[in-house]
Amino acid sequence: MSTPDPSPKRAVATSILMFAAFMDLIDVTIVNVALPAIRSDLSASPAHLQWILGGYTLAFAVLLITGGRLGDIFGRQRIFVIGVAGFTATSLAACLSGSGDALVIARVVQGGFAALMVPQLLSTVQVLYPPKERAAVFGIVGAVSGTAAVIGPVLGGWLVTSDAFGIGWRSIFLINVPVGIALMALAITYVPNTTSQRATRLDLSGVALATVGLLLLVFPLIEGREQGWPVWIWAMLAASAMVLALFVVNQRRAERRTQSSLLPMHLFANRGFSAGIVTQAAFQGSMAGFVLALVIYLQSGLGFSAIHAGLVLLPFSLGAFVGVGISAPFGLRLGKVVPFAGAVAQAAGVAWLAVIVTHRGDALGGWNATPPMLLAGIGLGLLVVPLIDIALSTVDAEDAGAASGTYSTFQQLGAALGIAVIGFVFFDTVGDTFTSSALRSGFGAAARWAVGGYLMCAVSTLFLPDRNAVQEHAREQAQLLETETV
Repeated sequence: MSTPDPSPKRAVATSILMFAAFMDLIDVTIVNVALPAIRSDLSASPAHLQWILGGYTLAFAVLLITGGRLGDIFGRQRIFVIGVAGFTATSLAACLSGSGDALVIARVVQGGFAALMVPQLLSTVQVLYPPKERAAVFGIVGAVSGTAAVIGPVLGGWLVTSDAFGIGWRSIFLINVPVGIALMALAITYVPNTTSQRATRLDLSGVALATVGLLLLVFPLIEGREQGWPVWIWAMLAASAMVLALFVVNQRRAERRTQSSLLPMHLFANRGFSAGIVTQAAFQGSMAGFVLALVIYLQSGLGFSAIHAGLVLLPFSLGAFVGVGISAPFGLRLGKVVPFAGAVAQAAGVAWLAVIVTHRGDALGGWNATPPMLLAGIGLGLLVVPLIDIALSTVDAEDAGAASGTYSTFQQLGAALGIAVIGFVFFDTVGDTFTSSALRSGFGAAARWAVGGYLMCAVSTLFLPDRNAVQEHAREQAQLLETETV
């Protein structure tokens, strides 16, 4: 890779890229608590609410790997600035949306530009820092991600409840505009336009097939209930299976001929890696669908303010920090038993909250939800920290970059599918009347599906690489760092 000489500027460049990733993570979490206000103001349908969340993550997932490769070819600073510019413009479009359809379109396009913006962070870190220095930088990236999970719901709740700038929920998108403009100016000044010296191709046919196949799958799941499940909806579901099968054939052919496939298909023959993909996707989908149902129940069913709903989610985020503190020293030492315990803890926390919601009814208070949300958050921290190291521990070093990109893609796809499936279960149970009892029943149904997803996640952790393989990987990494230091 072409790279400038290391200089103090690299810390500034990394901070700029990191703040953009922080803005993306905030944007994902901040929207959750604003959904009831959006529904009321725009007369948005349940499908609109699902698309506002799921459309963003779906576009992000489909274009994530392509965004990284565009940076490799045309320069990471250039693609980053384009991504930030588009993200900023679509944030303004979302702020000005006058209908549910307009907001959905803005969010989908926003997710596509986020996929250009976010991958440049890790790629640039790999260029500017030698391997022995990257661990500390990646640790900061993890801390930033955790902070975004805490700040997002509370900030979103405060903006909506306080009617910031006098525009209600629209302020959650408006705040991206000045931040985005500042990031563009700083990136042009401080972020180097590094590229990859290796010949890299764009797998446009793979992107097209993946996009069409996933839309044919997700669209019926979100729109089917409102459309009354006509024949054409079922035809789309059937067609999705055929298009996705064609995508797999296309990817295998591209991998054999050009080594530039969108997804490295040979990695899926690795049982540990495949188990990690399933675990991550199931976890992400369960969490995204569960939070969607919980936030809408709290605000539309119990009359919680947006800030109150955000504070109910706060123990979940704080519990994640506790889980991270536990899993960091024990993850590699104990192996897959740690993510297994994390998945079970999340399932138990969600099931516990569902029992409390049923028992307390309309008398549910925020403090009632604190213990189960804390338990689920601890489970999240136990799961996510060691999972990627364990899943990648038997992947060859030369495939590490492709494996990480694939892992992130399935993480986003899991979230999009979780919102579609659990959102469908929730809104189908609620029906057309958003009464407290109907919403409570809907939340109970959604919670059961989320628990099932977490339990599937727990089962899939059993197929992860064993402790010996993980520890051998850790020893190899330590030896590599030692060699570089010498």
